[in-house]
Order: sequence, then C-alpha cells, then structure tokens
Amino acid sequence: MSLLPKSLDVPSQADDRRRSSRVHVNLAGSYMLTSGHEHRCQVQDISLDAMALVAPVAGKIGERVIAYIDEIGRIEGTIVRTYSVGFVMTIAATPRKRDKLGAQLMWLANRHELNLQQQRTHGRFAPRNPLTTMVTSNGISTTCRIVEMSASGAAVESETKPPINALVQLGRIEARVVRVSSDGFAVQFTCSQDPELLEANLTNA
Repeated sequence: MSLLPKSLDVPSQADDRRRSSRVHVNLAGSYMLTSGHEHRCQVQDISLDAMALVAPVAGKIGERVIAYIDEIGRIEGTIVRTYSVGFVMTIAATPRKRDKLGAQLMWLANRHELNLQQQRTHGRFAPRNPLTTMVTSNGISTTCRIVEMSASGAAVESETKPPINALVQLGRIEARVVRVSSDGFAVQFTCSQDPELLEANLTNA
C-alpha cells in the first residue's frame, strides 16, 4: 500500500552502496529542512546508506536534512528522491557512527521478525461487514472501510488520512495511526482487543 520506493538504491552512489540491505521499520521521528522548520515523520525503510520517510513536506532533491529518529538518534543527509507521501534521503556518517547504525539495524531487523510472529499469533482477517465510522480528534466523523484487522490493529481504506501518531476512534475502539499510504492508513489499537468481540466493536456490523 505504500508509495515509498521498493528500493533505497541511491543512483549517484557507488555499486557497493547499492548492495546495502534495507530493514523495514516503523519508527517515528522528526526532521528539519534548510528552512529551519521541523516536521514529524515516520521511517518505513532504512539501510546503512539511505532511509525512506513518510513526511508532510518533501523538500527538494539535493536539500540537506537533519532527522531525529526514535531508537536511532540524529541522522544527517540529503534528499535524493521525492514521492507523493515523502522522500528518500542519504545517510552521511563517520565509519564509527556507521558501525553503530549497523548494530542498531540488526537489532531492529530481529525485532521486526519477532513482531511478525506475534502478529501471526493474533491472526489477521477481513471483517464480514467492512464499513466503520471513524471519528478524528477534532470531532469529524467519516465512513471508511476495514481491509483487515487483528487483536492489535487494523488496515483502513479511506479518503481521509489522519497524520501519523494521531488518535482516532474506529467504531468503539481507540487507535493510533502508525502508517499512511495512498489508499488509507494503518492503526494500532491503544489496548489489545478480544478477538471474539473485535468485529462488533470495530465495524458497523
């Protein structure tokens, strides 16, 4: 569902950089462009050489970026690609910092695999009646569609896309937006739900 690139290859870099493996993550953070304005963002993919961000302001190719990413820290680089929902930036780092980043990425990759196993134990499924009502923090109510759900979260198809980290009410369940795509968004429930009552509480069934 993401419009971010399937590869973090940086065309202007050497071939050995293109071989740098990426890690799929879901990390919140903030970034600052040369204008000096700070914006919230979400990192979806990261390697030793580049990272892809979901961001409200993409900046310009070649523009310098300073980012502060949860669990990673400060990262500097330049924008090399822009997309409708964000951009890709290079990662400029000393050999020592790159070694530290490599260790962080290894831990994140292992944690990601663990999270996938946990998600499988919860079990994802599509509701019989996918329609639900979303209420945003400003009280606006919108009808949207649940694509799939589990005890911990759901994928939502919607023309209205709340920002990352926004709290919304889906049916009778409070949730936080963790990912935004061209079709809608994904949420994590603020409390784990009983699978037996999930559909009744989440949808308009």
